[in-house]
Amino acid sequence: MNRAESERLGSLFQKLGYKQTTVAGEADLIVLNSCVVRQSAEERITNKISALGPLKKVRPEVTLAVTGCFVDSDLPVLEKRYPHVDYFFKPGESPQWLGQEEKTAILPEQPQVSTFVPIIQGCNNFCSYCVVPYRRGREKSRPVDEVVKEVGELVKGGVKEVILLGQNVDSYGHDLPGKPDLASLLYKLNNIGDLARIRFLTNHPKDMGDRLIEAIAQLDKVCEQINLPVQSGDDNILKVMRRDYAAGQYCRLIKRIREGVPQIALSTDVIVGFPSESEEQFRATANLLRELRFDSVHIAAYSPRPGTIAAREYEDNIPAATKKARFNAIEKLQEEIATGINAQLSGRILEVLVEGRKKGKWHGRSRNGKLVFCASRDNLLGQLVNVRIIKTSPWSLQGEIITDNQ
Repeated sequence: MNRAESERLGSLFQKLGYKQTTVAGEADLIVLNSCVVRQSAEERITNKISALGPLKKVRPEVTLAVTGCFVDSDLPVLEKRYPHVDYFFKPGESPQWLGQEEKTAILPEQPQVSTFVPIIQGCNNFCSYCVVPYRRGREKSRPVDEVVKEVGELVKGGVKEVILLGQNVDSYGHDLPGKPDLASLLYKLNNIGDLARIRFLTNHPKDMGDRLIEAIAQLDKVCEQINLPVQSGDDNILKVMRRDYAAGQYCRLIKRIREGVPQIALSTDVIVGFPSESEEQFRATANLLRELRFDSVHIAAYSPRPGTIAAREYEDNIPAATKKARFNAIEKLQEEIATGINAQLSGRILEVLVEGRKKGKWHGRSRNGKLVFCASRDNLLGQLVNVRIIKTSPWSLQGEIITDNQ
């Protein structure tokens, strides 16, 4: 979401005559887009804001603005703490001080082959560990026609794949007239000519229904890839996390998804070291991952976020060394699982959307999200190519391009 918002801000500034520079000391305008989902992220943004203080003293004409989740509702506190910052504006908003209307849709000037499209902001769930609802507010969906129009314009500009974004993308449309859902939006987007692929994230297990699973199975442009955070495999931990499902329910949902879309690639999110997490509860999480065998797992060690329910009600009583050990254990387990899953792709031919070039090789992703590298002297950027996999690893695949006569 932050990346999508940064792209749009950059495009807005370009339209207003600014040119990008990588040297802060040369800039007339500096905008920091912040993330505070973890303590380390918040520390980085506070350090960066402070580090720019001396620059403002030397060059007071420089405009310094801060946006993103660091900007909460208590603006006077931020303004007092960082008097050298000229403007604070909330995530997803347009900078009003530039005279732009908040609802103006700003598209990237140089869109990538694959680009992000936010479709819903905010979250209504209030998971006990999460700061997002307090920083981004309650859920607010963009109208279907607005999203369809934006994607159409992006495709005209060369975009081949869109990734629909939301803190809880499954909640899309519940606040709109007629209550359209994510599946109905996918059906409309699937009709856009020259759009090759559609992805979406991130999902919430309590909100993902059979209609969405059916849409993934039926629509040819919707990729067979789902991110479905589980966070823990223990019911008691899930309860204090306020996730509103049990581990058994989650496993049954995974089973329905795999029955409906057999070729699906699944990823999940896990938090280790939540307050009072016992070894037995941690093992329940590891066992769930071992049983369900995800293609990838995003692991986080719990850190208390000020203002959240968990920070107020639970002591952060798991030692840092224990958190690290559990993090490493899950990482090792997932590496073994991903190694096995990807090894099965050796010799297979995958359709790859080429997104760029790195270290002499083209790279892109298969429909189910596998990162694939291949060599070619031709310019393959933005093309769909068939690649035979010749080498696999837990994190990426190596392949050779298949021509028509192979």
